[in-house]
Amino acid sequence: MSTLLRLATAGSVDDGKSTLVGRLLHDCKAILADQIAHVQHVSSTRGAGDFDFALLTDGLRAEREQGITIDVAYRYFATDKRSFILADCPGHVQYTRNTVTGASTADVVIILVDARHGVLEQTRRHLAVAGLLRVPHVVLAVNKIDLVNYDEAVFKAIAKDVVDLADQLGISDVKAIPVSALAGDNVVDRSTRTSWYDGPTLLEFLENADGRDDISSQPLRFPVQYVIRPQTDDEYRDYRGYAGTVAAGKVSAGDEVIVLPAGRRTTVAGVDRAVVSPSSSAVADAGTAVAGQAVTIRLADNLDVARGSVIVAADSSPGTRRELVATVAWLSDRPLTVGARVLIKHTTTTAQAIVTRIGGALDLDTLGVIDATELNLNDIGKVQLKVAAPLAADPYSSNAITGSFLLIDAHDGWTLAAGMIDDVEGEPL
Repeated sequence: MSTLLRLATAGSVDDGKSTLVGRLLHDCKAILADQIAHVQHVSSTRGAGDFDFALLTDGLRAEREQGITIDVAYRYFATDKRSFILADCPGHVQYTRNTVTGASTADVVIILVDARHGVLEQTRRHLAVAGLLRVPHVVLAVNKIDLVNYDEAVFKAIAKDVVDLADQLGISDVKAIPVSALAGDNVVDRSTRTSWYDGPTLLEFLENADGRDDISSQPLRFPVQYVIRPQTDDEYRDYRGYAGTVAAGKVSAGDEVIVLPAGRRTTVAGVDRAVVSPSSSAVADAGTAVAGQAVTIRLADNLDVARGSVIVAADSSPGTRRELVATVAWLSDRPLTVGARVLIKHTTTTAQAIVTRIGGALDLDTLGVIDATELNLNDIGKVQLKVAAPLAADPYSSNAITGSFLLIDAHDGWTLAAGMIDDVEGEPL
């Protein structure tokens, strides 16, 4: 089990996400005394009682003034068992793009449901996002259980509804926990008022949850970010290295690799890391690098390698594609239509692309695919793209880094969509 867990919260407006996160941080003793004093002062000023836990995560002044979460608030905390990076995502429909951002790297997504209201449209949308991003674990926090008198039947009915939805979306691991963020029931400490619940508290679940699969065992994928060719230092005058971060697998000197999109085969001559001292900067042979490490690779042959090239394992090359079938979360106010010209950002490559087909959109009521001629804000749909440059792309199901992309407006640089590449044959939504 990894000692670091990345988690994100999601849910509808006023379901209590920020309060839950604030309670979690407070009861884990992850809040400094001066922060507690400040929250107590602001809570009193706003007439929010002795302590408004939501203020511990709504860090932006505009958020505090409005009493809502409008951006992803990242917090870092630790217990005796492990460390956490937490993304508190907004619940408003217009900020769904922020939820996609927060959940994209999460090991666990905590989806809150108000026990009084049950499953809402945003619940369905956030479950769909978690399914598309293949988040390993989903926690259903049935919040405000105190406001329904800790009714077991209410909890079980909501849990069944969410599990049924999760099954349709291909989410296999859903854990339902009855909580009251305001009162602290089953957040860190077990509640005596839910004697009918014998599962873990939220913190117990998080401390024991597995992270994402180790991608170090997957085939090598190394997108080249920068070509290093020193021109002034005599010692490194002939040095040529390709810098980047290992996206999957591992790489060592002597490995046979292929450089895409050219398709040229060669051997790794060395794997270097920077060594910086007060007196000099140099490189040292790292021997081997694994997924997540930033290094510089030297090749045995002098090939035409540039930013956007991808160095891959010779025995497991994804090849290149100029046409992609993908599922996208559309994040722009302007509808996406067939014929739209966009920029696609895939690993370290940015290229022109055109939308050649819209294959349908996800109906959040039935979770089926409906015909669509365009995608509107927050729609999740199937598209086909034709790309001007060949991309070394994997299906998202195989590799989340080389299988994902962004669509960008070529005129103003705004992010339009987050995309997940389907298998070659295409997959249902």
